[in-house]
Amino acid sequence: MRKLRYGFIVLGLLFCLSTTATAAVSVGIGIGLPNVSIGINLPAYPDLRPIPGYPVYYAPNVYGNYFFYDGMYWAFWNDAWYASSWYNGPWSLVDPFVVPLYILRVPVRYYREPPPYFRGWGPDRPPRWGQHWGRGWEERRHGWDRWDRGRAPRRAPLPTYQRSYSRDSYPSFEQQRRLHRESYRYEPRNTVVRKHLREVEQRPPAAMQRQERPEMRGPATAPPAQMHRGPEHERQAPMRMEQRPPQGAEPRHEQRMERQERMPERMPERMDRMERGGGGERGGGPGRGPDRDEGRGR
Repeated sequence: MRKLRYGFIVLGLLFCLSTTATAAVSVGIGIGLPNVSIGINLPAYPDLRPIPGYPVYYAPNVYGNYFFYDGMYWAFWNDAWYASSWYNGPWSLVDPFVVPLYILRVPVRYYREPPPYFRGWGPDRPPRWGQHWGRGWEERRHGWDRWDRGRAPRRAPLPTYQRSYSRDSYPSFEQQRRLHRESYRYEPRNTVVRKHLREVEQRPPAAMQRQERPEMRGPATAPPAQMHRGPEHERQAPMRMEQRPPQGAEPRHEQRMERQERMPERMPERMDRMERGGGGERGGGPGRGPDRDEGRGR
């Protein structure tokens, strides 16, 4: 009996070790699977503009920390980095140790919604990530803020084919994979990004969780400049509550007055019926008809 008990214990330990190893493999790349919806929600393809001297684009019309680099979109939201191959997700959580260097080097001035601890930092300098993430991060990514600006790589081409897919026609994840594979031929330079895209492409559809859609929270979003004009903007404009005079009581008052004027015309006819003996049998009870009419008038 004791040997059997020890056998179960050993099996349990082996199961735990195998589960831990599987989990370690799934997060070993440093970029999770695309299954997150963050506080940035865009109704259409954003206006992306290049950052001078950097191989990175930023979105001036998005009220969030939103960038494009090396064929992917990058967002710093709720004190964490996220990446996506489509402009509105689903997003993948990125380990701080594998965030691309050129994303880390983006100056503070291009963060549209900087967190409070950015205050006092130079607008033309990158955020002090070592101070924020601690000594361990600084040791592993030593020298991240030193680079030869004259040898910066060229910017990746924008996936402009995504402009054809707005909020109402935004594709599902499976459609995103197919469209991205057929329409965007760029090969990322970053090793982690390449591994992540390869893993996403090879992962079976059943392994992809449905994109979460929490309530709107976090940084708000501003529609691109082209959304501020034309019939589409008119359809999206909020409804205005206009003050109107209290007219609701007038129709009831007019109806009540009209019914009261008709009452004298109907009274002789009803009195004639009651004299003939038809009040209780045909009308369902004495006095029921007039009470019902008066109730409507009240």
